[in-house]
Amino acid sequence: MSASIPTRVSRELHETARLASEVTSRSVTQQIEHWARIGREVELASSTSQREVAAVLSGLRPYDDLSVEEQSVVRARWTERIDDRLGQIDLVADFAEQGATYVEMDDDGRLVRRAPDGEILEVIDPDQGSSEVPAAS
Repeated sequence: MSASIPTRVSRELHETARLASEVTSRSVTQQIEHWARIGREVELASSTSQREVAAVLSGLRPYDDLSVEEQSVVRARWTERIDDRLGQIDLVADFAEQGATYVEMDDDGRLVRRAPDGEILEVIDPDQGSSEVPAAS
């Protein structure tokens, strides 16, 4: 038995692995390791050309020209890139830096217009067709 190394994974991956592990009689860790081995083999398989995948990822070759296996690798890499970029987005900080007001939806489905510092300027309830302006504090 090899020593383990603590590794962080997304909640989504952990939950998906937990559900799959119930069906496959593996632990969550064993399920993730299983998927990692499959992914490694797909990337190393002779039917999957890393050069062709890299060409698509860099925009030099059409996605549709790839084999099904290569397309699978490209989709996985696209998902990784998207997840990485989404994790870096902080629109509230960006709006504050720019001094811009913004609108978001609250937990009750109302539109809330906020000042750059996050203060609520206006609340719009689409069901009532009216807007409320909170009292100044």
